[in-house]
Amino acid sequence: MSLSIESVEVARSGAALRVAMRGGERRILRWIDLATLLGRPDVRASRFRAARVTDGGSQIEVDINGSDPERLHATDVAGVAARRPELVLETSGLLMTGEGTPDEPLGLLRGGAVLMGGGGRVLWVGRREDLPRCGFELAGTRRVDADGALVTPGLIDCHAHPIFAGSRADEFAQRAAGKTYLDIAAAGGGIASTVTATRAAALDDLVELACARLDRAVACGTTTMEAKSGYALSAAGELRLLEAALAADALHPVDLEPTLLGAHALPPERDGDRAGYLAEVIDEMVPAAAAGGLARAVDAYCDQGAFTLEETRRVLEAGRRSGLALRAHAGQFADLGAAELVAEMGGLSADHLEQVSPGGIRAMATHGVVAVMLPGACVQLRLDPPPVASMRQAGVAMAVASDLNPGSSLCESLPVQMWLAATHYGMTVDEVWLGVTRHAARALGRADLGVLAPGAIADLVVWNLERPAEVPYSYGAGSALVQSVLKAGRPVMLAR
Repeated sequence: MSLSIESVEVARSGAALRVAMRGGERRILRWIDLATLLGRPDVRASRFRAARVTDGGSQIEVDINGSDPERLHATDVAGVAARRPELVLETSGLLMTGEGTPDEPLGLLRGGAVLMGGGGRVLWVGRREDLPRCGFELAGTRRVDADGALVTPGLIDCHAHPIFAGSRADEFAQRAAGKTYLDIAAAGGGIASTVTATRAAALDDLVELACARLDRAVACGTTTMEAKSGYALSAAGELRLLEAALAADALHPVDLEPTLLGAHALPPERDGDRAGYLAEVIDEMVPAAAAGGLARAVDAYCDQGAFTLEETRRVLEAGRRSGLALRAHAGQFADLGAAELVAEMGGLSADHLEQVSPGGIRAMATHGVVAVMLPGACVQLRLDPPPVASMRQAGVAMAVASDLNPGSSLCESLPVQMWLAATHYGMTVDEVWLGVTRHAARALGRADLGVLAPGAIADLVVWNLERPAEVPYSYGAGSALVQSVLKAGRPVMLAR
């Protein structure tokens, strides 16, 4: 098949190319996708300055930071997802598919194997002795034996705020001395403190900080992370944070799922203009984020000291009009009815839920809303845990996430959150594993993540452990728990 390029332009703050092939295929080609051709990305140096189609569509010529132009052939950039198998990973130990039964929800196979294809997707999963009958030609396919190690889907952090600058260690000390989160926020600290530092940071600084956090996350098994905005609180500033998230996504193996959180707090300079700021979120931020492809979801902080239920409804309605998925911070300090609102509006998740009514739980169960548990913030703020037993009884799917943020959960490690969810929240080991795989994928609206099944993205973690319970049990070992990580079927380096 003859491949030809129709057009190319620089995207994601110079960290990616937007390519159109003749015949209709259009895609974003991230720097990380071209790493074998261009070299490992450097946060500050890996930028496309210009790009153009040459030789009648057979190649792209790109300028990178003033160096001599690089030439990429059409076959390198076409992104044709080959059905040819490229890698088999097998273990004599346990393989977690994530597709289980009520009696065995994790889908554990003893002596399992995963066959991965050139498009970065899973082609076949089963027992290793069945590989000769998998239906694919395996001659020449690379095979990796994980011995007796536990192999699982890549972990998914479905609630995180990785795009920010500054430190709030002093607030941690104040809370340790007895002040509450709301006390500190009322005195001008909290989110407002991070807003000041983040607004002052250069875009490259924000990208570099985010990539450093992603390094720590992937070292603990995370392969996908949500990236909320929310620390600029102006239309231009929030869009800049989403651009920073997409640039980090283009430069780092961990995939970022951007979410607009303009309704995170009232900016300090708009203290007397609440209605005006909400109008800016609804009429400017949301449509611009959607039209520019900068976010896939919209979120709002519906709680005491944040936004009211009616204000949250208006923000989510704007998101729905713009085609964005809907999420909400719900009931961290007070139950204002956000869980019911998300359910009513067909949203993906309600997050926090330390305070949620029986009616809110029933609504989430009825409408398939994921309850995202954030134990790191709950423990640090000394809050009572959510009603996990009631959610379990009602059949609510529960996810577990880091809530990575500078104020209440400065932690990139999902194994730590799994431990807290099991010990502080009373979730079972099966529940915490579903919470960072299949249920976390649901909270992001990503059916192709969180499982090892044909067609899913080939994100895998090989653990220096044998059983699922050992991951939350051994949480303090940090990155030593992880033997290797594969992202879309490719080995991931754990340190820059």
